[in-house]
Amino acid sequence: MDDILKFIGKDTLSVSEAMQIIDNNAYGILFIVDEEEKLRGCVTDGDIRRFLLSGGKMDATIIDATNSIPKIAKNKKEAEHLYHKRNYVIVPIVNNDNHIVALYTGDGNEIKERKALNIPVIINAGGRGTRLDPFTKVLPKPLIPVGDFPIIEHIIREYQSYNCNEFHIIVNYKKELMKAYFADNDNHYNITWYDEEKPLGTGGGLSLLRGKFTDTFFFVNCDALLTANYESMIKFHKENGNIITMICVYKNMNIPYGVVEIGVNGIIKEIKEKPLMSFLTNTGIYIVEPEVIDDVDDGVFIGFPDIVELERQKGKKVAVFPVSENDWMDMGQLPELEKMRIKLYGE
Repeated sequence: MDDILKFIGKDTLSVSEAMQIIDNNAYGILFIVDEEEKLRGCVTDGDIRRFLLSGGKMDATIIDATNSIPKIAKNKKEAEHLYHKRNYVIVPIVNNDNHIVALYTGDGNEIKERKALNIPVIINAGGRGTRLDPFTKVLPKPLIPVGDFPIIEHIIREYQSYNCNEFHIIVNYKKELMKAYFADNDNHYNITWYDEEKPLGTGGGLSLLRGKFTDTFFFVNCDALLTANYESMIKFHKENGNIITMICVYKNMNIPYGVVEIGVNGIIKEIKEKPLMSFLTNTGIYIVEPEVIDDVDDGVFIGFPDIVELERQKGKKVAVFPVSENDWMDMGQLPELEKMRIKLYGE
C-alpha cells in the first residue's frame, strides 16, 4: 500500500480520535501500536460499536476497545493464505520485532455479496423541506437530484442492495410530482403510496399503515442516506428484542475556542483549548416492530422521536445502534447536497 501510516494508531489515542482515523482510511480498521511501534492489536468500527454499547466512553483510551489478538502474517504468502481463507479486509505483515512492515489487502476488486434481508421499508416523504428553499418551492425534497438520481431513489436503491424491495411511501407536499416521477421510472419499483390529508409530522403518518405489517420494518426519513451494514443492524435489533432501534451516528466537532469551566466565585476549574466534542446524532432511520403503529393515534401530528420516548416511558425496549460518521450522508441543508454528491460520485 502507498501509505500504511493511515492504518496505524498509537495506543494512547482516544476512542473518538481512533474513529476519525478509521473513517478517513475507508477500510473500517486501525492497527494499534505502542510507543516502540510494536503491534498491540487491531480495532474495527464494529469493535468500537460493541465497546460503546457496553457502556464505554468516547474519551476512553482506544486500547480498551482493541482486539489484542489480531491475525498476523510473517510474509506475503502467509498473508495471502489468511486473506483468502477467511476473507479478512486487511492482513498485517510483521517482522520479528512485531513491527508492521506491510499490509496485504488482496486485489482490491472483490465485491462481497450482501445478505438478502427481505424487510419492508416505510419512507416518510411528506415534509415541505423548508431548509432547502428555494429548491423545494419547485420540487418536493425527495425529488431533489443528487448526481444521477433524486435522493429518494438513492435511498430505495441502497435498500434494494439487501433485497428489500417492498416500499411504502407517505406523501403530502407536491405528492403528485412524486407519483408522476415513479410512474414514468423505467425501474418499476414496488411502491405503495399513502396520502396525508394534513401534515402529520415525522411519525404521525404511520397511522395510515395500521394493520399492514406483521413483522419488523425499516422506517426512514427522506433526507438521509446510510451506507452502513444493514444486516448487522437487524441482527442487533432482533437479538436484543428491541421494539425500536434508532440508528445514530457519532459526530465529532472541534470547538474553535478555548472552553472554560468555572466553579464558585468564578474560580477557573479547567481550561480546554479547542476541545473535540463527541455526541450521538439521530439519523432519522429506525428499525421498528409493527406494534408501534398501534400506538400512533389517527390524524395526530407527532414526531417519531416523540413516539420513541412514549414507548420508552411504557417500559418498552428502545435502543441505539451507532454507526460511523463516514457512513451517513444528510441532505437536510443546502451545503450538504454538494458533499453528498461528491461522496457518491467523486469530484
